[in-house]
Amino acid sequence: MSEKPIDLSGLHTYSVHDRFSKVTVEHFARPVGAGATVKELLASLPAQFAGVDFPDLLNRLASAHRNKRPVIIGMGAHVIKVGLNPLLINLMERSIITGLALNGAGIVHDTEIAMVGRTSEDVGQVLGSGAFGAAKETGEEVNAAINRGAEKNIGLGQAMGEHLVNRKFPFNNMSLLASAYRLGVPVTVHVALGTDIVHIHPSADGAAIGQTSHYDFRLFCSLVSELDGGAYLNIGSAVLLPEVFLKAITVVRNLGYHVENFTTANFDFVRHYRPITNVVNRPTAAGGKGFNFVGHHELMIPLLIAGLLDILAEK
Repeated sequence: MSEKPIDLSGLHTYSVHDRFSKVTVEHFARPVGAGATVKELLASLPAQFAGVDFPDLLNRLASAHRNKRPVIIGMGAHVIKVGLNPLLINLMERSIITGLALNGAGIVHDTEIAMVGRTSEDVGQVLGSGAFGAAKETGEEVNAAINRGAEKNIGLGQAMGEHLVNRKFPFNNMSLLASAYRLGVPVTVHVALGTDIVHIHPSADGAAIGQTSHYDFRLFCSLVSELDGGAYLNIGSAVLLPEVFLKAITVVRNLGYHVENFTTANFDFVRHYRPITNVVNRPTAAGGKGFNFVGHHELMIPLLIAGLLDILAEK
């Protein structure tokens, strides 16, 4: 080989004392003692990346609530399956959550929680026999609510909540749909036909599903039209709800509503293209701020809620 290693003896250097640095010891985390409060834990975080963004989001959510602006949660069904309903219901009872948007799987799992206090079948165990999604009561109750909702010309979310409350299921106190109906919190349900187990049941009516879900899309647009100064959180929906949110933003701006200065955040196990693009970045490009946090819902959401309630408790 004719090439020789480059000679570094002429490299220009400078003093590290004169250089700007993005990290200093002032940014470092601080140890907390046993029995530390949530507020003390958050204050001890390193002033880097999520250690800055997470408290910033909490303050923005607190500000939205104090200013009586909307705080809307869009969420996938996994949030229900990991047991977070009681925390979200508590936020609805405190009038902190002002609207919920669910996908079709959300109403399936929430209905099973209301009916029997448990959900989430073992797909691998029953798929081979063709039994996956064939729970009789789940299909009957969900589709009965949707079909009745279409007859009454109401939305899918309202129809589900009303049905669960009227049926007086034993675990309605753990149901998002029943609790929201009781509290008067609007719930919209956004369905992709064929994605939910209730669609394979003979009681399913595609026209009724489409009618009630489209009603809810228009209702969701109405909620988004008031989002200026508020916040929208996408928790665990990788595709469907980010697309719905982007379309709703388009609709309300097209109709002349001023929706520019608001906060968005995405929470999920991994980074996905659509939530980051359609929730975090594009809608807030003209104002406001978007955040993205990666982590388990069963850890991140309780921390988020505890931190928010701590701030709101301050005088």
